[in-house]
Amino acid sequence: HLNNEELAVFPSETQTEKPLILRGLNYHKPLFDKDIQHTEDFLIRPESRVAQLDTSQWPLLLKNFDKLNVRTAHYTPLPSGSNPLKREISDYVRSGFINLDKPSNPSSHEVVAWIRRILRVEKTGHSGTLDPKVTGCLIVCIERATRLVKSQQSAGKEYVGIVRLHNAIESEAQLARAIETLTGALFQRPPLIAAVKRQLRVRTIYESKLVEYDPERRLGIFWVSCEAGTYIRTLCVHLGLLLGVGGQMQELRRVRSGILGEMDNMVTMHDVLDAQWQYDNNKDESYLRRVILPLEKLLTSHKRLVMKDSAVNAICYGAKIMLPGVLRYEDGIEVNQEIVVITTKGEAICLAIALMTTAVISTCDHGFVAKIKRVIMERDTYPRKWGLGPKATQKKMMIQKGLLDKHGKPNESTPEFWKKEYVDYRDTSRKEAAADHQAASEVDRAAKVSIASALWPLLYGPVISIICTYLAPAFWSNDDF
Repeated sequence: HLNNEELAVFPSETQTEKPLILRGLNYHKPLFDKDIQHTEDFLIRPESRVAQLDTSQWPLLLKNFDKLNVRTAHYTPLPSGSNPLKREISDYVRSGFINLDKPSNPSSHEVVAWIRRILRVEKTGHSGTLDPKVTGCLIVCIERATRLVKSQQSAGKEYVGIVRLHNAIESEAQLARAIETLTGALFQRPPLIAAVKRQLRVRTIYESKLVEYDPERRLGIFWVSCEAGTYIRTLCVHLGLLLGVGGQMQELRRVRSGILGEMDNMVTMHDVLDAQWQYDNNKDESYLRRVILPLEKLLTSHKRLVMKDSAVNAICYGAKIMLPGVLRYEDGIEVNQEIVVITTKGEAICLAIALMTTAVISTCDHGFVAKIKRVIMERDTYPRKWGLGPKATQKKMMIQKGLLDKHGKPNESTPEFWKKEYVDYRDTSRKEAAADHQAASEVDRAAKVSIASALWPLLYGPVISIICTYLAPAFWSNDDF
């Protein structure tokens, strides 16, 4: 007999009859599949409910993948490529970056050179120079990730600084009002110690606030969110001038660069050194994977465009991003917006400038979706899938037979039907480019002529005056005349 614990295994509605049948099957003879099929009705019934895939915890560029608009699901997955977090350690290091807590005293250039020497890589770059005494967030890009340095250098920054006032002020509220006043577009000239040309420039302060003020030592801690290229040292001088007491920057720390801040896996130089030591001596790559992050982490704020695997390598070779190769696309894409083009595995292929909005992508079936700004992925990571169509195959056969030259151009043996039907789009694009260049040259020449004709009436009087005043007397006084 079954006890209460054994009966609890079965659903409550089946405890009247089925336990007795199953009891006999379980305890008196072996249990076969056909016996279960005789006692149970195993059917896959149709349901109107669609299975939901939770992608909210997927990493990097695949997060919320199910919320992207689906253009088509017709494509063939290729075994090439890999998840950015599961790359081979050599590829992982060469396509990653470090959110480094820069120490005080060494320059940014020295720190980047040390990282290059520790990791034994060929190329490194950083997201924006910090003065030697300044500490904080310095994004160090390695090898392939250096292709994103330009976009990171132009990203916004956040700082926490200490300003020292030369004289006492009335209250803390006065300093807070002055700091909040210095927001928006401000004129700045780089400090004397800056290694750039000291010319007047405009920089935007998005937000600033006072954190704390010590009236005895006349020190104020402030936080500021600003445009790239803003000089906080100059901002502190302007703050002192606005208060009428004078001021200077005492200390500065960058707490955010772009989308990465102090809490986003920031590491020290010792962490990098220890991680490389662990890999060299113990073959433990887990520490390197914790210190170095994939470059896709820097692009998580961009709008995404998912491409078919067969179109990836063509884009790496510079092909235009066409609509038939798009699998999914994100909401809110606008024309001339910078987007990231990714694979189905979440790898970044390139940065691109959108030529279509989300609404246009959803209604069209052909056309240029975006133009490439910067290719990120290495060539031949995915196999070549172009030149496999019927026309391309026919062209290759004609080259082998000698009906076309080795470059695929017509020769004396080329059939007439090929000359009439086939269009070489490469020649067409070259001719269009030459025509555009010629048209631009003509417009430039016409503009110069129009400027000269407009300026001649204005210059005619001064030229005649100069001739009559200086040149004519010297000419008439010549004895040889």
